[in-house]
Amino acid sequence: MLKVAKSQAPRLSVYEYRCEAGPDETPFAEVHRDYSVSFVRHGSFGYRSRGRLHELVAGSLLVGYPGDEYMCTHEHHCQGDVCLSFKLSPELVEDSADGDAWRIGGLPPVPEIMVIGELAQAVADGRSDVGFDEVAQAFMTRFVAVVRGVKTRTQRTRARDRRRVIDIARWIETNSHEAIDLDAAARTASMSPHHLLRTFASVLGVTPHQYLIRSRLRHAARLLTDDGSTITQIAGAVGFADLSNFIRTFGRAAGMSPAEFRRKARS
Repeated sequence: MLKVAKSQAPRLSVYEYRCEAGPDETPFAEVHRDYSVSFVRHGSFGYRSRGRLHELVAGSLLVGYPGDEYMCTHEHHCQGDVCLSFKLSPELVEDSADGDAWRIGGLPPVPEIMVIGELAQAVADGRSDVGFDEVAQAFMTRFVAVVRGVKTRTQRTRARDRRRVIDIARWIETNSHEAIDLDAAARTASMSPHHLLRTFASVLGVTPHQYLIRSRLRHAARLLTDDGSTITQIAGAVGFADLSNFIRTFGRAAGMSPAEFRRKARS
């Protein structure tokens, strides 16, 4: 596991984690030392905590609570994943949310968080002049607002179906710029459309179509931070055939238009 500090402060620090573990690695128990929220930017892995299994893919969140034991597994995934992790002091958590909100374990890809997560990564990479303290606080504010409305899911899917769902989620992430519908995803997964729809939602907490749209928004946010293309070109490049639909969808997720997002990313 490679850990790189991106920003360190008494109340909130940001790190990038790069894990090269693959299916042949033996998982081991670890303990969270801090309150933390990790934004999965690449890859996929399993996260076991508090008796629950969370399958995390690009755009998902891993939520850590101090003292909780956890285990990351890679038994059925491709090797390697990358996370941007925010670690908070107890004082900051007390100021921002009920402590129970931090026991949720994992969250599926959420548009409001994914977009600001990509901006945070751009800041971490030096591709944006936005202040790190500002973008980190914005990320945590959105996380707290979202997690308060989430109900804990109990997962009862077979290991074979979980593997299929993770594989098809990775396929959607890679091909999200293409025209993908439920039938095409089901054929790729060798599942019936109904079974894929039900199982995908059970494992990841979102439907295949929701994950497709959120993948496109995440890619768009990344391009808006460091690409010289026009907004129309970016909309087409990530898979939105209609510009007005892209602007409307992005605006709902980011709370601002793509143009305003780009201006803020470039200060």
